[in-house]
Amino acid sequence: MAPAPAPSALWRPPAPTPRAPVPSLLRLMWRREKDLLSLLPDLAYREMITPLGYTRRGILLVNDPAWVGRILTDHDTFPKNDLFVEALEDLVGNSMFVTSGDSWRRQRKMVDPAFSHMRINRAFEFMAAAVDDYETRMAVQAAGKERFSLDAAMSHLTADVITRTIFSVPLEGQTSHDVFEDFMRFERQVGSIDIKRLLWDKPWSPHQQPEPVRQACARIRMHLGAMLDARLQHPDYDDIAGAILEARDADTGQPFDREGLIDQLGVFFLAGHETTASSLTWAFYLLSQRPEFAERIRAEVAEVVGDGPVLLEHTKRLPFVRNFFREVLRLYPPITFLPRVAGKDTVIGDRNVPRGTMLMIAPWSMHRHVKLWEQPDRFDPDRFLPENESRHVPGSYLPFGSGPRICVGAAFATIETALIIARLVRRFDFETLQPETVRPYARLTTRPAVEIMMRVRAR
Repeated sequence: MAPAPAPSALWRPPAPTPRAPVPSLLRLMWRREKDLLSLLPDLAYREMITPLGYTRRGILLVNDPAWVGRILTDHDTFPKNDLFVEALEDLVGNSMFVTSGDSWRRQRKMVDPAFSHMRINRAFEFMAAAVDDYETRMAVQAAGKERFSLDAAMSHLTADVITRTIFSVPLEGQTSHDVFEDFMRFERQVGSIDIKRLLWDKPWSPHQQPEPVRQACARIRMHLGAMLDARLQHPDYDDIAGAILEARDADTGQPFDREGLIDQLGVFFLAGHETTASSLTWAFYLLSQRPEFAERIRAEVAEVVGDGPVLLEHTKRLPFVRNFFREVLRLYPPITFLPRVAGKDTVIGDRNVPRGTMLMIAPWSMHRHVKLWEQPDRFDPDRFLPENESRHVPGSYLPFGSGPRICVGAAFATIETALIIARLVRRFDFETLQPETVRPYARLTTRPAVEIMMRVRAR
């Protein structure tokens, strides 16, 4: 297996250079963007608990792992942030992704059986079939030396995987294209920030999303509804949709109505598609820039798998593939921020926190924090080797969240990404066109500011 790079050779992938608060704000205004990554001051990467500027409602960035654990566990005191709920409710309605308290607990109990239906053996068949189809398309692109959008490619692939897992059928070509375009339209605006609202609005001030966002959400929900209606014609399918159809409220015995079904399916689709697409986009970009990591992956896959198909048991015996992807998730966490709000007056650390204060838990800043990680802005998959675990503070790594609302699809995503990386890297070389233009941008997920254009070459 190829040797690991020396520490001096570690690379700093694209990220904003932290600056003091005022220059950070001026940079954001100069670019006329609404990217919170550029607004984060250097204190965000050095302090455990720090205010973000001076606003009417107050914004507190919490990087301390102990406090982060408490906040993410006590969702009665620290419910989902109202701006976050408002941003997503047009897409996922009143689903468990945005609710808190008794409503969340009731819905979670109803859909728990659906989580058990994410059986990895069954899901792996869907994953492998989707990758089969995608490899065929990528081989055509390689033969024709075609340029393609990496963002779109990973979005289409992961949407196909999750659609097969939820509905037992592949995602049709035009629907795949439409869903990608609408998700991009949704993310470009809903994941951005309105400086005026942050500075001057009161907590829980009502606000409606821009009309293009609402229209994009309506179209996504229309596609989900059409897939649900088609799925109802096949009651014998054993999949996530079937489990949600069978869900009943423990007190009333009532099932979800049609809109409620679409709400919950939207959560599965959003969590299982958009976040994984974001992470895989960064993974293949990084591999295109550091071919030595691609060679280590190929060597490991050759040793474990040989020339045959990558099977489920193989994905669990590819430690470098997993550590590589863990490092991708560290530097480019799929969910950039986990916003909460103080539901009542409370205390965090030595700070009095009034009701309505916005609490920003940011995997982005925690994963790059100088007090939590060694060389935090350098790409080093070997930091996750067992002998190196002491190099970071326990509780400082949360790409899938933490507490009762931790992502239930973490195991699913881990196997899915290991399969996709192993198969595509074994077969193709990736070349990013204009890599100097690539930089991260905080939307709903951590995305490139502009789409990454690529070519692939068959090996």
